[in-house]
Amino acid sequence: MPRQRVHSRIDRSPPKLPLQRLLQYGRAYRTQIWQATLCSILNKFFDLAPPVLIGIAVDVVVQQQNSLLSKLGITDVFEQLVILSLLTVVIWVLESTFEYAYARLWRNLAQTIQHDLRLDAYRHIQELELEYFEARSTGGLLAILNDDINQLERFLDFGANDLLQVATTVILIGGAFFVMAPSVAWMAMLPMPFILWGSIAFQKLLAPKYADVREKVSLLSARLTNNLGGIMTIKSFTTEVYEVDRLAEESEAYRRSNRKAIALSAAFVPLIRMIILAGFIAILLYGGLEATRGRISVGTYSVMVFLIQRLLWPLTRLGETLDQYQRAMASTTRVMNLLDTPIAIHSGHIPLFPGAVRGEVNIRDITFAYRDRAPVVEHLSLQIPAGQTIAIVGSTGSGKSTLVKLLLRLYEVQSGEITLDNIDIRDLQLGDLRRAIGLVSQDVFLFHGTVRENIAYGNPTATDREIIRAAQIAEAHDFILQLPQGYDTIVGERGQKLSGGQRQRIAIARAVLKDPPILILDEATSAVDNETEAAIQRSLEKITANRTTIAIAHRLSTIRNADRIYVMEHGRIVEHGRHEQLLDAQGIYANLWRVQMGLR
Repeated sequence: MPRQRVHSRIDRSPPKLPLQRLLQYGRAYRTQIWQATLCSILNKFFDLAPPVLIGIAVDVVVQQQNSLLSKLGITDVFEQLVILSLLTVVIWVLESTFEYAYARLWRNLAQTIQHDLRLDAYRHIQELELEYFEARSTGGLLAILNDDINQLERFLDFGANDLLQVATTVILIGGAFFVMAPSVAWMAMLPMPFILWGSIAFQKLLAPKYADVREKVSLLSARLTNNLGGIMTIKSFTTEVYEVDRLAEESEAYRRSNRKAIALSAAFVPLIRMIILAGFIAILLYGGLEATRGRISVGTYSVMVFLIQRLLWPLTRLGETLDQYQRAMASTTRVMNLLDTPIAIHSGHIPLFPGAVRGEVNIRDITFAYRDRAPVVEHLSLQIPAGQTIAIVGSTGSGKSTLVKLLLRLYEVQSGEITLDNIDIRDLQLGDLRRAIGLVSQDVFLFHGTVRENIAYGNPTATDREIIRAAQIAEAHDFILQLPQGYDTIVGERGQKLSGGQRQRIAIARAVLKDPPILILDEATSAVDNETEAAIQRSLEKITANRTTIAIAHRLSTIRNADRIYVMEHGRIVEHGRHEQLLDAQGIYANLWRVQMGLR
């Protein structure tokens, strides 16, 4: 099914109960659900038929020519038994066929929903603003995308079928009892209200306990993800024992939470067994007395004894099914809450074609503050002419990198506006805006894969010739050829098999291949040695020609040739001009220059 259609069915005002929310999400799978449900019901129908045939067989043996089948015109006992044998074969074949059908349908449905739900959740996460990720742990989100969705899949594999078959059993056998022996049937049904009441009571008690279990899983996952990502820091500070102790605390909390849920869920089956026992004994005794008094036939009594077991004993599995259900509903709540998270930054409606972008950027009187913090950028204005290189310098925390995030609409300005070619960037289609901007950051992120794949990340259809050309412009081609497998060398997670300078040059090659009309260099040379910096500077001179470039830098030597330099302090522009003009002004920039040149 088309992904857009799946995504569009998510309702932003969901029902209150998690099962209702899941059913609402599953509307697109109604056909598969009905097919699986029908097969589960038919399987249970044919599964319950053999005890009825046994009762008829007993009736044939005892009553012979006066049996139930003889009333249909079949008086010969042998013929009656042959017919029963043939019916048995047909029923067993049908029961097995529908068992295969429901198992396949439910499991395939579980896999499909798991697949679609994970993609929908991940797609929704990608559309959320950067602030959402900065306020949450990666491990917690991974727990939702993996463990919670897998928990739901496990319930759909088996639990849904079990609930349907229990309900079918109660309806069919209860109805049969009232038809065959109304005077005895009420005894069989007497335990039902107590079982249903017990099930509902246990659900209410278990729901908060499993919600706590899912929360503990999320915290444990967050700890593991954080530690694996910081393994080098752990080793360098020799804090392995300390981290094992911290992980043990999270794991123990998860174990305690599970123990509380298990202690309650494990009590369900023994209690239900006692209630079931009462119903079974009542049928055995009272039904037997009714048969000896001739009020019901021996065949009917035989059927009832068999069926009461088929009715009541499967209910002992209700505890395990209920356990699966509550775990699944706790996971469903977490997944649906993620899907219900509102998207704060929405795409505009005006398309932007990179080939037609001039690259003129105007920032007019913008103000921005992170949540619960003082403004980082306040009443800031600056103009970036098309095709020119401007530089932004200033002390740490002055708001330089925040400007980059605002320009990419990773955050939204709270007042003022930013325009690209005289169009408010909030009116532009978000994907087009970001495709028009190439970012080379200080903190280079390379994906686990080959050098070739990382260079072509923004342009996956690029040819080998284009990839090599981009690497040559970034002065990365020579060192790539010296790697063990050249362009097919695996860089490792986050590019950890490469040096900082190598990662930086691959990032530049990636931006070159993207060929954006606007290029942002955010501290692109701050973490490399002088030789690497010189190589990067040569490559930057090539790719910034005739392209709007915004360079954020601490090293003033890298931006001295910029067309205009802006100096930021406390979220405001305090100086601007060319390098020589700013030195002559003897202000903040001049002081920074003297410090970096060792002149004071």
